[in-house]
Amino acid sequence: MTSTEDVVRRYFSVVADLGSTADDLREVVASDAVFTELPNPISPNGHVRTLDETIAGFEAGKARLSAQSIDIHEILVAGDRAAVRSTWRGSVGDTEIVAHMGGFLTVRDGRVSAHETYDCYEPFAL
Repeated sequence: MTSTEDVVRRYFSVVADLGSTADDLREVVASDAVFTELPNPISPNGHVRTLDETIAGFEAGKARLSAQSIDIHEILVAGDRAAVRSTWRGSVGDTEIVAHMGGFLTVRDGRVSAHETYDCYEPFAL
């Protein structure tokens, strides 16, 4: 059986990899998953997304970014829940955008079923 931490690490690996596909993401995410993004400079009003909406954003990001990485600093697991502290870096042209992230994920049947993220972006201008 795959642990909650293993699923979360695989999920972040797929999200960070610009070569991964929508099918790769579907393999690690439940079909009824809910993604909650709290307000931030990229999404000032925040957003709650379904899997299909998340995949659309996943693909749009890949089309816009020339580089991307997610460094996981810490994962705390309690049963099927994980709290993750990480840093995301993405490049748009010559501009690097950096976000320090806190995320809370739920894993069900070996897949992410919920992800709530708090993204704190360093100042940037495109």
